[in-house]
Amino acid sequence: MGEKGVKPCASRSFFSVLVHKIGGAPVVRLSMAHSFLVGSLIVSLLVGSAYYWIIVASFLKPDPDFVGCRPDSEGSWSIGIYYGKSPLSLSPIELQENRINANSSAWPVANPVLTCATLSSAGYPSNFVADPFLHVQDNDLYMFFETKNTITMKGDIGVARSTDQGVTWQFLGIALMENWHLSFPFVFNYQNQIYMMPEGSKKGDLRLYRATKFPLEWKLEKVLIKKPLIDASMVQYEGFYWIFASDFTRSGTEKNAELEIWYSRSPLGPWLQHKQNPIYRADKSLGARNGGRLFIYGGSLYRPGQDCGGTYGKGIRLYKVEKLTKDEYKEVPVELGFEMPKKGRNAWNGNRYHHFDARQLQSGDWIAVMDGDRVPSGDVTRRFLIGCFCFSFAVSMIAFLGFVGGILKSVSPSSCCSVLFRRNESGTFRSYPRFHLKLRKFFNGGYKTRYCLTERMNPKTWLGMFIFCIFSLMGLAFVCVGVQFLYGGNGAQQAYSYKGQFSKFTMVTMTYEARLWNLKLYVKHYSRCESVREIVVVWNKGTPPDPSEFDSAVPVRIRVEKVNSLNNRFKPDPLIKTRAVLELDDDILMTCNDVEKGFRVWRENPQKIVGFYPRLIDGDPLLYRNERYARGKNRYNLILTGAAFMDSEFAFNKYWSEEARKGREFVHKNFNCEDLLMNFLYANSSYHNSDYGRTVEYVHPAWAIDTSKLSNVAISRDTQKHYDIRTKCLAKFKKIYGPLHIEKLEFGMRRDKWDK
Repeated sequence: MGEKGVKPCASRSFFSVLVHKIGGAPVVRLSMAHSFLVGSLIVSLLVGSAYYWIIVASFLKPDPDFVGCRPDSEGSWSIGIYYGKSPLSLSPIELQENRINANSSAWPVANPVLTCATLSSAGYPSNFVADPFLHVQDNDLYMFFETKNTITMKGDIGVARSTDQGVTWQFLGIALMENWHLSFPFVFNYQNQIYMMPEGSKKGDLRLYRATKFPLEWKLEKVLIKKPLIDASMVQYEGFYWIFASDFTRSGTEKNAELEIWYSRSPLGPWLQHKQNPIYRADKSLGARNGGRLFIYGGSLYRPGQDCGGTYGKGIRLYKVEKLTKDEYKEVPVELGFEMPKKGRNAWNGNRYHHFDARQLQSGDWIAVMDGDRVPSGDVTRRFLIGCFCFSFAVSMIAFLGFVGGILKSVSPSSCCSVLFRRNESGTFRSYPRFHLKLRKFFNGGYKTRYCLTERMNPKTWLGMFIFCIFSLMGLAFVCVGVQFLYGGNGAQQAYSYKGQFSKFTMVTMTYEARLWNLKLYVKHYSRCESVREIVVVWNKGTPPDPSEFDSAVPVRIRVEKVNSLNNRFKPDPLIKTRAVLELDDDILMTCNDVEKGFRVWRENPQKIVGFYPRLIDGDPLLYRNERYARGKNRYNLILTGAAFMDSEFAFNKYWSEEARKGREFVHKNFNCEDLLMNFLYANSSYHNSDYGRTVEYVHPAWAIDTSKLSNVAISRDTQKHYDIRTKCLAKFKKIYGPLHIEKLEFGMRRDKWDK
């Protein structure tokens, strides 16, 4: 027993001594450290939540037509269609002027023409569609493809039909389903029968099916090759049938890098191996694995292969076969004639495309289908791991701040251990002097380290405050990055479909030489939006730039005007190939996602002006007021055309009609109010229509930046003077065209709340 009933230090644990010695005040400081940690975590959660609702959620507005499509580690594949005079020179459907759908708001129809939403909306939940093969039957086109079933998470073979040469597709159903994964549905004719040779390597063999009731009923005909071959494609060439495929069992450097050839006198077999098998087995970027159907053009045989370097299905390589016999094989690479996408993740095939099937039509022209994906393989898993790492790192930084700022302050190793090393007490430590000395040095070193850290991390000093702020900002930044990767989707600002179809629009902006800096930033940003087909720059004054000066993913056309007038904005332009135009001032920057939402709303209402800046015009006489006034009244009846979608043919012809001549003269004289004139013209045109009074619709942007404030070239810097001129314009236009017959609409009337 120790003196006064206290046990010797040696008989107590270190932590019991620590608790015994720190007493009251340090415990309070320890509680403060805990409070700091809890407070930091709460702040982090609040910042993360705010970042999600303000930034992330604005990019996650669901596409109403994409119900059922779920993120998948294999990707988000969809299918597009291409046309041309040659399979080596093809262009997408949106560039075909003669491919106009009866649905005028889909002018032109754009890729992709088939997505997971096509199947999901028909009651067949799908994560993606890929590996398309065409079958031509009279004037109808049938497309067979792999669909990843959302429930079973395995591939089935779906089929769709087009009666208008590929412009629109009707999903017919699941053509083939097995208990194992199916893909790559190679379909062909032989002796008046239709056969399908899908990939089913999980079963361990290559099987052939025959259609008993085309296209939805199939029967197993026979097993062709008892080997797990993948992506098998068959072609008849110089007296033999040839199968090109890859061995699924390959691993390591040979995975996706192996190619085998088999031959037979009949598609039904028997099949023999080529003497040089395997043809390839080393470099997966060479296109060894098949990327679609082999085809013959100009008497030569061509083979599409997958470039799997970097990620699975990165691209397609095309090879011309120079020699194919039972003993020899030689092929050389050739150009596919396909323009590479430049919009990155914002394009449906911006990251990879791995399957190509070209067929010749009765007209002699060629048609092809190709799949594409906007994200690399394993993107879902990668984003999850990065998000978890960022959150873990943020929590670690917060814990470190709490440890240094609180724990070390409240615990003094030297004071705790003074009990352990009293001279007048005997104990275990005194029995071992060397260990006793080392232990004292250890705690003295810990005390010095604590002292050094607490001096530098003291929030009462400028250095400590600076370090604290840096660590706090870094922690909050990692929280935001973690939220972005875990909940922000794949990072794409993709187009919204309407009635299962996509389309394109032309952007029109008006500027002059003093605003060239704005224009370059404008073009670089908006050219990456998925639905933008072309940017037309109306050059009003000065020496025009060369289009090559712009960093653009779409064509840029400079239209030089002789007279500097705001009326030039709406001048009819026969070179515009889309029905929809987005008139957008060169000093406005908003997200591609907001632009795509506006385009979707316009496609629902192509007879309206759909824009991003609402106004409420009321009073007697009419007064021009800002958006704050409109929101205060919860009404709007006018849309500024400096950021609005409209029908190019109707709007431009209406603006330059004889009816609008007096209004145009007033606009030119005052260099203002061209948007007000357009609203009056739209309102009057609907006077005798069912849409009377409903000629505008608002879409709320997540954010918009006025870049003219950065370059000091704003046109209307005196806001009040600008508004006074516009009030005079309203009086003038009312005198010419009568009252503004536009119904006052409430904000937030849409079911999707895009107008909130």
